Amino acid sequence: MLPRVKLYFENGALRSSTPMPDGVGGAVLTGVAVPSTFALATPYIIKNFDSLVGLGITEGNNPYIYKYVKEFYNEAKADVETWIMGVVDTVKLSDMADNAQDYGKKLLTAAQGRLRWIAFGRKPAIGYTPTITTGLDADVWLAKANAQTLCEYFTVSRYAPLFAIVEGAGFDNNVIDLVDIRTATHNRVGIMIGDTVSDSKGASLGTLMGRISVSPVQRSIARVKDGAVQPVTLFVGNKAVEVADFETVDAKGYITFRTFVDRSGYFFNNDFLAAPDLDDYSLIPRRRTIDKAYRIAYQTLLNELNDEVAINKDGTLPEGFIKSWQANVEVAIANQMSANGELSADLKNGDRGVECLIDPAQNVVSTSKIVVKIRVRPFGYAKYIDVFLGFTAVYENQ
Repeated sequence: MLPRVKLYFENGALRSSTPMPDGVGGAVLTGVAVPSTFALATPYIIKNFDSLVGLGITEGNNPYIYKYVKEFYNEAKADVETWIMGVVDTVKLSDMADNAQDYGKKLLTAAQGRLRWIAFGRKPAIGYTPTITTGLDADVWLAKANAQTLCEYFTVSRYAPLFAIVEGAGFDNNVIDLVDIRTATHNRVGIMIGDTVSDSKGASLGTLMGRISVSPVQRSIARVKDGAVQPVTLFVGNKAVEVADFETVDAKGYITFRTFVDRSGYFFNNDFLAAPDLDDYSLIPRRRTIDKAYRIAYQTLLNELNDEVAINKDGTLPEGFIKSWQANVEVAIANQMSANGELSADLKNGDRGVECLIDPAQNVVSTSKIVVKIRVRPFGYAKYIDVFLGFTAVYENQ
């Protein structure tokens, strides 16, 4: 077995080289080739909306890709790097996310671990008739499972953790038909319903991924302080968001849009991934937070691989060695996360929001293995605010 550093995600604890940008992601989308400038099944880096000009992509020749990129940069605003790959419209969502095929896997491989998320969207060929199962195209459910496998592969084999968003294709406009995906075990995959076009049978993936790309890892995309999303007209199926039953869509674990009384604009409802509430990584901010800590821990401990390890007479690890490794990991995560407000920490009082633990009694001589446990403290989220309001007959001066 090759010498290596291997990290394991521990679930259930919560109950309820150069650092790369945390908002960089990619998308696999249906499109058509543009001679000499844009080939299908080929990864491209986009830096801004004007990048489409160089690729020869227009609203006329590639309306689906054009719409995605336009909505992405309407939300992201600044020159944010993102990656796209066009595929022929006969390629299904499940094919795009299949780790055995060269679509999503090819895009992620080309990016060499740079992507923190990947989206899958499809505008089917004319004449395509989806098989609707529990409210969506049956292919969505296969794509969800494939996307989880794809993300797990790049996490475990390439040390490049990420999550995926699958378009809620084929929505039949009946929210009652939708299955509750928060009973699933796919904590690296979310499904989006809702678009800028009425009854489009697709989703505004660009708006969602644009908001994620400019949000820090701990930030909820549903945070009201960040303001409404850019689109001025949004639909859930064939109904405007204002009159749609987005409460039921939310209750079943999908990402969609919502409104607030006396607040203009549209907002995201939540950060759901397809996993139960008790899964520590069932929300996008939790997923992004732990994935960033994973990347930092891996790069920090990679420096120690195959180094000599002194051993005490009784076979235990020396205190100095343990403190050195623990400090290296904690400082690296604190400097790159806690200092940016991405972990729940109190740096002024010495609380870094991260703890690294190494058992000194490990038999490193016999196993050549050192087990390291790392805990990071995420933020809670004020998702439910109960206010008790009433009259008082007497006002007291304070």
